[in-house]
Amino acid sequence: MTVSVVLFTADLRLHDHPPLRAATGSADHVVPLFVRDRAIEAAGFAVPNRRAFLADCLRDLDAGLRERGGRLVVRGGAVVAQVCRLAREAGAAEVHMAAGPSGYAQERERRLREELAAQGGRLVVHDAVTCVVPPGAVTPAGSDHFAVFTPYFRQWSAQALRTPVPAPRRVSVPDGLGSERLPDRAGVPGTSPGLAAGGESEGRKRLAAWLRRGVEAYEERHDDLAGDATSRLSAHLHFGTLSPVEVAHRARRHAGAGAEAFVRQLAWRDFHQQVLAARPATAAADYRTRHDDWRGADAEPDVAAWREGRTGYPVIDAAMRQLAHEGWLHNRARLLTASFLTKTLYVDWRTGARHFLDLLVDGDIANNQLNWQWVAGTGTDTRPNRVLNPLAQARRYDPDGAYVRRWVPELRDLAAPAVHRPWTSPSGPPRGYPPPIADLSTALTRFRVGRGLT
Repeated sequence: MTVSVVLFTADLRLHDHPPLRAATGSADHVVPLFVRDRAIEAAGFAVPNRRAFLADCLRDLDAGLRERGGRLVVRGGAVVAQVCRLAREAGAAEVHMAAGPSGYAQERERRLREELAAQGGRLVVHDAVTCVVPPGAVTPAGSDHFAVFTPYFRQWSAQALRTPVPAPRRVSVPDGLGSERLPDRAGVPGTSPGLAAGGESEGRKRLAAWLRRGVEAYEERHDDLAGDATSRLSAHLHFGTLSPVEVAHRARRHAGAGAEAFVRQLAWRDFHQQVLAARPATAAADYRTRHDDWRGADAEPDVAAWREGRTGYPVIDAAMRQLAHEGWLHNRARLLTASFLTKTLYVDWRTGARHFLDLLVDGDIANNQLNWQWVAGTGTDTRPNRVLNPLAQARRYDPDGAYVRRWVPELRDLAAPAVHRPWTSPSGPPRGYPPPIADLSTALTRFRVGRGLT
């Protein structure tokens, strides 16, 4: 009887799962394995919101496997050691897993391949599991990756996507393999009060509802802060409870401007993955340094006000409070808060990226870090010195102030436009709401001087 191991990482699903499909098609028994990676925990990435969402995902994955006669095996420790140990216990000749874009994922694959080979086993790595188009599948002449999105998107759009594979009807797991208990969301302290539920079942319901009711209006409404007209699928894509390939196929079947704009966002996700795969150091280092002289200790009070949603700029404060409450943030709000920190307050992008990773349930190294760099001007943005004015952005994307009033209750009695400029209210700003921590004109000058633009 042949046995294969399927190592689940950022692909916690049964539908359109090429590693699982390959394993069940070639072996008599399959061991679905998830390893609680101690290295990720030690690096500070196992934060409450993602731990709670992960617990939902693992429980849902186990339930789906049990419906098919199997179960999920959970182990804790160093990934390579635990996989090799389980392969020996089960007598498995092959381990199947999805490719990952980060430097850590690449090193994990290298070490796992070597260790398995040393004990007579084989690692099979599958592409296009956590992305639509794998890193390196499209490249410009003379380079190993695209540094500009538009030409990347043209080639990305021309790629023939693989056909999604169905979930297995049956998964036969060998007897006698020990497993840790599945984690429970209830056992995770410190989560955001409005944190969404995780798991493949939840993700598929959300996708179906989005394609049925939301995607057609996405092009015209995706920047509407108060309208909540985005898919909210990012956490499910991050944890892999939804297949990005399947999502792209299903969205394209809808056609129209909304579906095209939505698929473009999937391309942006892949774009950042291919940058990170080619340049792993960009997880912590500037992709294109601007030799910024970022503020130091003098910025600490401003950074604290930014984190707490008390900058005196209502649209920024609303966004930061939404982030704290939900562990999620509208993309336009991410851009505004990142620009405010890096360009208005002139604080190192890594400070903001770390705070986002501490809270975001969809916290993803490729997209979080490289989006922060894009906004800060140290990444792939072709207009690195643009500054988003929070007042102008608020007028455009929250014209009647509904988003601000939802998240900043101190201002709920103010009408637009005063809700975005409470210091202009005839009665003055409401008691308890702070004055602006920075003058926009002065801050712009500071940024331009710091970047050597004047």
